[in-house]
Amino acid sequence: MKALFNRLDRLRVAALLLWALPVVALLPLGLFWLWRVEALPWWLLALVLCSGAGYGLQRWLRQRDRQLLAGAMTGPDPGWPPKEEGAWVVVERLAEEAKPEDWPLDEGGWLWTLGRNTLDAVARYYHPKQERPLLELTVPHTLLIIERASRDLRTAVTDHIPLSHRLTLGDLLRAWRWKDAAERLLNVYRAGRLVINPADALLSEVWGHLRGQAYGAAWIELQRWLLREYVRKVGYYAIELYSGRLTLTDAKPMPEPTTAENPVTEPLRIVVLGRANAGKSSLINALFGRLTAATDVLPDTTTGLTPYRLERDGLDAALIFDAPGCDTELLSSKVLKQAVRDADLLLWVCAAHRPDRQIERQTLDTVRGWQAERLDRRPPPLLVVVSHVDRLRPPREWQPPYDLRDSRSTKAVNIHAAVATVAEDLAVPVAAVIPVCLADGRVYNVDDALWAAILEHQDEANKVRFLRCLEERKRAENWALLRRQLANAGRRLLELPGRALG
Repeated sequence: MKALFNRLDRLRVAALLLWALPVVALLPLGLFWLWRVEALPWWLLALVLCSGAGYGLQRWLRQRDRQLLAGAMTGPDPGWPPKEEGAWVVVERLAEEAKPEDWPLDEGGWLWTLGRNTLDAVARYYHPKQERPLLELTVPHTLLIIERASRDLRTAVTDHIPLSHRLTLGDLLRAWRWKDAAERLLNVYRAGRLVINPADALLSEVWGHLRGQAYGAAWIELQRWLLREYVRKVGYYAIELYSGRLTLTDAKPMPEPTTAENPVTEPLRIVVLGRANAGKSSLINALFGRLTAATDVLPDTTTGLTPYRLERDGLDAALIFDAPGCDTELLSSKVLKQAVRDADLLLWVCAAHRPDRQIERQTLDTVRGWQAERLDRRPPPLLVVVSHVDRLRPPREWQPPYDLRDSRSTKAVNIHAAVATVAEDLAVPVAAVIPVCLADGRVYNVDDALWAAILEHQDEANKVRFLRCLEERKRAENWALLRRQLANAGRRLLELPGRALG
């Protein structure tokens, strides 16, 4: 402090004080006048009310800013499979642990250190047996993650932090450089006020503390959001990389995946399963009418299932597979597993008049077990179609449509009971069970309820299709990069003799 005063020109300081003295004297003189006219209590009351209102407004603004920042927060991709969702839990936990006091923004190394910790946490999730899992990440992919995260964070800061586009690094450095000196001068000013006017100084200290709390909390909230958002951005792209969605090319993930064999849109694959004679073929005919063999799309199919091309409004580029009955020898475990692995939507046909559903439940439990093993895939949506509802009691009555909530109709009551029983026997939600009739001339509930359910689950099925194609796409990208690297290396080798002679 002494060195600071020695560097000041005392005459200039005296001139400044003489200029400011009349203005500074206004407050004590005004308080004295209020006390003489007995209006000081009212002024104090107005001071309290205005300060309280200002403090309340600051808190409201802080809540509003917090909601705005929460709206700009990075979240998980809804199309991620369970494995990636588990990785996001790790990233979210790391983001919640990032505190401004542990990562001061004035220290330049926090950006790299925090990003490295995030990458290490995600890498450890995917490679838990590796001693140093971060070393499994390639250099280009590491740079790509930092590049994408920094780009998104720059956009978020520019869009949600006022005047961020005008604040330079020099401004921040100067602010931090003069921070200590400014605090010392402020302490001198506060001590002088306490000597000259104790009452006014104490009131100013109280309300200044409240205002400082409000502004300080807002600043800390902004720092906390910046740190957590950086962790989420880095973690998000690290998960995108390990899931195969982030490539080294500039192209974004395609909403319509393709394969090397089929450069056009990869078709949606629907597999129809169930017992023999449950009505699988009748269901396909009722849904889609005449089918065309699609062996040109999958010429090397090894599932033993013949694909058929679907043509119906609302469902583009789709194939349907009619699988053998799950109670026959034609459907082996290998064939069923391959069909389920490649399916984007499963339709299970169950006969309403057959109560023995043990083998169907066992097959479905086996399918669920296979799906649980593939954490890198999303399980395809499952719809259960209850066929032969026209054979329920009374068997001779058939006057559709039926309102399953109508307790006055015996047929409707029995159809409702059959739906509930099938849902319980196969351990599926009741909403995923659709009763239909597939008999010639008596087709019921196919074009409305069942088709509406298929379209409702189409978005979810498209997510399954997307993940199914990522592995093939990643392999194709790796081969393309390898060919390009070998070609570039070969050109350099051919140019070496010319450079040496030159």
